Amino acid sequence: MNYYKEIEGLPISLISERAKFVSVNTPVNEHPQVEDKKTGTTTVGLVFKDGVILAADQRATMGNIAEKDMPKVYKITENIGVTTAGAVGDSLALIRFMRAQANLYEIERDTKMTPQALASLLSNVLNGNRYYPFVFQPLLGGINKKPELFELTPYGCVTEKKDYALTGSGTTFAMTTLDNEYKKGLSEGDAIALAVKAVSAAKNRDIYSGGDSVTVVVIDKDGYREIDRKEIDKLISKIKFN
Repeated sequence: MNYYKEIEGLPISLISERAKFVSVNTPVNEHPQVEDKKTGTTTVGLVFKDGVILAADQRATMGNIAEKDMPKVYKITENIGVTTAGAVGDSLALIRFMRAQANLYEIERDTKMTPQALASLLSNVLNGNRYYPFVFQPLLGGINKKPELFELTPYGCVTEKKDYALTGSGTTFAMTTLDNEYKKGLSEGDAIALAVKAVSAAKNRDIYSGGDSVTVVVIDKDGYREIDRKEIDKLISKIKFN
C-alpha cells in the first residue's frame, strides 16, 4: 500500500521531502526522536607514473565501531575501481548499478568503458536524485590511455584530479601528508607507501577512521589488483607519528 501522497502533482522522486506517513490502523508518533549516528572514513586516490592508487581505512562506524575489516575499495571493471564514503546501503546499490552499466556498455560497444565515461554516468545519476540524494561520495579511478582520477559529490559534481584526491572524515589529516610528500611521477612502490602513510595519518588522529589495516588497490595497464595485506602491514610498521 502506498502511504505517501504526491505533493502538488510531483512524484516522490522529484520532491525534497516526503509527505507525512499516515497509518491506516495504528497511531503515529508525530515527533519521533531520531538518534544521530556519527560515521566516518578516509579514502585516498593518487596518480602515479603508470596508474592510479586507491586506498582506504577499514573501520565502519555507527555511533560505535561496527566493523574493523570493512572493504571500501571496489572493482567495477578490469580497468576501473571506486572508493566508498557515506552510507553503506547507498554505496553498494550504486556499485551494483555501475558494474551492470559498465558490463552493458562493453557488450554493446565491444570496447572498454573509460573512467571518464563512468564518472559522467554516475554524475548524472547522483544529480538526478539531488532532491532525495544518495549519501555517497566516491573517488573513481582507472586507466584509459593515461591514468584518470575523479572525485564526485552526492549531488553529482565531478572533478578530475591530476594528482590526488580524498574523501571522508579523516580528509584533513591525510591531506597534510599528501600535501607535504606527493610528487608527480612517483613509482608504484613509492605511491603505495605514500597512500598507506596518508590513510594511517588519518587513522592516527580521526576517531572515525581505523580498522585492522589499510586497503590498497593498484590500477595500471595490467588491470586491477589489490595489494597483499602482509605487504601493507610491513609498510604500516615502518611509519612513525609524533
